[in-house]
Amino acid sequence: MSAEQLAGLSDLFVVAAVLLYVVSMVGFAMELAFGRFRPGKAAALGADAQRQAVKQPVAVGAAGSGGEGADASSAEQPGASEAAGQPRGAIRAGTVALALAWLGWAANLAAIVTRGLAVERWPWGNMYEFVVAICFAAVSAFLGTQLRHNVRFLGAFVMVTAALGLGLAVKFFYTAAGPVVPALNSYWIAIHVTAAIISSGLLTMAGVAGILYLIRGDGLSRLPTREDLERVAHRAIVFAFPLWTFAVIAGALWADRAWGRYWGWDPKEVWSFITWVAYAAYLHARVTAGWRGRAATIVQLVAFACLLFNLIGVNIFISGLHSYADVGN
Repeated sequence: MSAEQLAGLSDLFVVAAVLLYVVSMVGFAMELAFGRFRPGKAAALGADAQRQAVKQPVAVGAAGSGGEGADASSAEQPGASEAAGQPRGAIRAGTVALALAWLGWAANLAAIVTRGLAVERWPWGNMYEFVVAICFAAVSAFLGTQLRHNVRFLGAFVMVTAALGLGLAVKFFYTAAGPVVPALNSYWIAIHVTAAIISSGLLTMAGVAGILYLIRGDGLSRLPTREDLERVAHRAIVFAFPLWTFAVIAGALWADRAWGRYWGWDPKEVWSFITWVAYAAYLHARVTAGWRGRAATIVQLVAFACLLFNLIGVNIFISGLHSYADVGN
């Protein structure tokens, strides 16, 4: 296959990923709308909570028709307690949506791989490629978390975020496959940018959970409890923050190699550091001041806004040494 054919195939995979994410979003939305989520049960995120969910049915089921063996069998299945009493249509919609999310994830990955083969370099050398990679990382964070914990309630919101991100990338940031500026011809792009992409995907999932926390009411809701939403956001940030720290340090080392200095007050450097400070403030406030709930979530969302401006706003509105990553022609 020629480079031009691979580039065209990559574009088709991006379109396929958008469509799959959109249909998956609809399925997750149907599950959220018609399912019977019980507050506090939709996201058994901790190991202790899962063990409690397993113990409960065994104690009750000893006198039931299924016997102890049946209850133990159902208890071994993740989310079995949540599925009880759910309309079959809602469960089916959520299952199909999850399968489509995986297919969209595969299409997103195929788009990145074929783009890389077409340009014969790491495929995140411009704004278009970077956004496509971040959408992939955000969906990967959601699906990876779903493998261990029941966070399907985030599915509709992560899918719409990924679909919009890819749509914006195609519409406004698209850049034809080709070489990059000399500063990007370095192995550091595989180190610095990869760390930034992975951490950005995790922080995007945390941002989605934070937004849901603010819009969720105090009473009964289709969404899980605010405690569950805050727990999802906090765990994602705890995992992503060291990666973002590494990305900032690796960027400084790359800057020294490319431009002969570690720090030059370039807008991208400044906003990367501001984003780091904002997330550090969130983690510090939780650990030392014991901030929880709405106050901590607001700090987290301020940090998320800094991240979005650093990833997109700086490249569009502010010129600097990183202007090679701006909107394509």
